[in-house]
Amino acid sequence: MTENSKPGEKSVPAEKSIPAEKNRSIKTDDQDEKNASRERTDRIQTLKRYIDTAMSRKAENIIVLDVHNLTSYTDNIILMTGNSARQVSSMGEYIYKTMKNAGNAPIGFEGIKEGKWALLDFGDVIIHVFDEETRALYDIEGLWSDALRINLSEFGY
Repeated sequence: MTENSKPGEKSVPAEKSIPAEKNRSIKTDDQDEKNASRERTDRIQTLKRYIDTAMSRKAENIIVLDVHNLTSYTDNIILMTGNSARQVSSMGEYIYKTMKNAGNAPIGFEGIKEGKWALLDFGDVIIHVFDEETRALYDIEGLWSDALRINLSEFGY
């Protein structure tokens, strides 16, 4: 018997439905998943442009770190090695020029002329181009050991 029913009357259960708040929550969750998937696809396409540019200059030992959950100043760090000071400089300069010509100039850059460690900051992506000795010395991979390493097979490598 319900509050408004009379003695002897059968109570009829109210129709079961998803409360409006929960229905909105389900839609929001679906939209959040779609947005997250779209963001991941966009990030992969962006990273692919950087990696393709580096690969065209024969970059070696490329590692991509996903740090977006670990820091607020960038989403990804790309590390690569050149075999000589000339190659490190050439890769840094080529990445700089190619991205700038594509409308994505770096926010900052350092060390391109020196040929030991070129750093290019594109905001959402930071690129480090090292010679082997300098890469081992600074051990950026070790500093970001908690970061997720992105599998380069996603990019066709």
